[in-house]
Order: sequence, then structure tokens, then C-alpha cells
Amino acid sequence: MGGSLHRGDVVRRSLSSLNSKTWLWLLAAGLCLALITWVWSLTRRPAAPLVSPALTPAARPIEAVAALGQLEPAGDVRRLAAPMGGFGGTPRVAVLMVREGDQVKRGQVLAEFDSRPKILADLRAVQARLETLDVQLRMQKREVTRYQEAAVVGAASLVDLEERQEELVKLEGNRREALAERRGLEADLADSELKSPIDGVVLRVHTRVGERPDSDGVLEVGANQTMEALIEVYESDVNRVNIGQIVSLTSENGGFKGSLRGRVERISPQVRQRKVLSTDPTGDADARVVEVRVSLDPSSADQVKRLTGMKVIARFQPS
Repeated sequence: MGGSLHRGDVVRRSLSSLNSKTWLWLLAAGLCLALITWVWSLTRRPAAPLVSPALTPAARPIEAVAALGQLEPAGDVRRLAAPMGGFGGTPRVAVLMVREGDQVKRGQVLAEFDSRPKILADLRAVQARLETLDVQLRMQKREVTRYQEAAVVGAASLVDLEERQEELVKLEGNRREALAERRGLEADLADSELKSPIDGVVLRVHTRVGERPDSDGVLEVGANQTMEALIEVYESDVNRVNIGQIVSLTSENGGFKGSLRGRVERISPQVRQRKVLSTDPTGDADARVVEVRVSLDPSSADQVKRLTGMKVIARFQPS
């Protein structure tokens, strides 16, 4: 009985020892398998792609600025008014000798006013009065001379001599007044004709025959030897417009063929409401714009020198 128990203990100890070794081997085998798997995964991992520097997006091309404007003479533009008449009024236009678009020379008579006939009549009356006074003065001077000689020998009294001398002074004063009146009438006569102060073209006629000029004057004359374009650029686009920038211009309504060429001459420092309105009914009439003046090349200016006021579309080439 005792021997049997002893053998059972030995068997249990042997099985326990065997189980411990088996677990150790299994653990070691698992660790080896995990290590092999890890190494294999490292060797099979695909190579990391080369990181290329970030591609910078291509710079967006600067868009050309387009704006609406109109052609104008680059020289002086004169608004010619009527002279002021009596009591602050202005005479009516009696004769109009030019039309819009006519070429004119400096000093050329453009119109006459209805005050001219009366001024001519007054001038003739003054001239006649001067001629009469000149005759009276000659006669009075001779009479004064005779009385002076008679008074020396006692044949005439000094009172009579003084009366003749006073009459002479009075006639001389009348003559001076008549001369001043004639000078005034001559000035009025010159103003009764409207003359061009410059060589150029008649841009606009404000007053017709029989009408009394208002604050706009009678007409406008512009020196069109050189031409320019007044372009109204939106305030949001003016930062892309520079002095000297090349500009191409086309007619909005086909008033001339092809395109004109020019350069930005001046950029206004002031933002204002637009004046040149597009024929597009959807256009914004209240838009805020900056005036840009474009001087035209000589060949382009010669092509449109008789087209003052024509609307153009300007395209500012990106610089």
C-alpha cells in the first residue's frame, strides 16, 4: 500500500515537470515565431515614396482691365459765352455761321448777336456827333483867337473873351465824352461777334438762332490736333492701371474700324460717379470710377480727330 502511494507521487511529479517544460518550449517557439514575423514584415514593407517638394500652383495670369470711355481733344476745350448786355442780360444769337464738326481758325467769326445792329447805329451817331464837335471846335478856336486880338487893342471886353473861352472848354469836354462813348461802343461791337480763340473744331452748339444763351454758353470749340481718350475705370480695378501702360481702344458701336493704340497719360486721384454710360441697359449708372486719360498715338489720333465724344472700350494690357 505504501509502495503504491510512492509510485503515484513520482508519476505526478514527472507529469508536472513534463508539462512545465512543454509550456516553456511553446512559449519560446511563440516568441521566435513573433520575432520572425516582425523581421519578415520589415523586409517586406514597401519603400516610402520620395516626398517631392510641394508643387507651387502656377501663378494666375493677371487679367486685362476693360473699361468704357470716350474720345476727347487733348488740347484746350473752350466754352464760348455771349457778352453781358444791359441789366445783366445776354443778347440773342442772330446769325450762326458754323455747325458741329466744322474746322475753325483762330479769330474766325462763329456767330453774331442781335445787339450788333443797334451798336452799329449808336456808333454811327457818336461818330456824327464827333464830326460836328470837331467843326464847332475849329470855329470856336478861331472866335477865341479873334476876341483875344480885339481885347488887346480894347475892341472887345474881357468878359466877352472869357465867355468864348468857356464855350471852347465846354466843346472840348463834349468831344472827350463822345470819344469815350465811341470806345465803349467799339468794344461792344467786337463783343457782338463770337470769334474762335483757337484753331480746332466745333464740338457742340448749345444755342440756335433766335435763342438767348444760358449758362452752357453758345458753343464749344476744341483743339483737336491731338486726341486722347477719357476712360472711366472701376475703383476696384484702378490698382491694375499704371502710368505708361499700353491701351487698345475699340469703338463700342462700330464708329471706326480696327483698334486704336495709346498709353496711360494721367490717373485722376479722385473717385467719382461715372459720366459715360454704356448702351447696355443693365449697366450700373451709379458705379464709382476713376478717370484715366489715355494719349493716342499720332496715327490713331489722326484717324479719329473728327470723332470727339465717341464711346470706346479700352483694354489695358497687363504690365
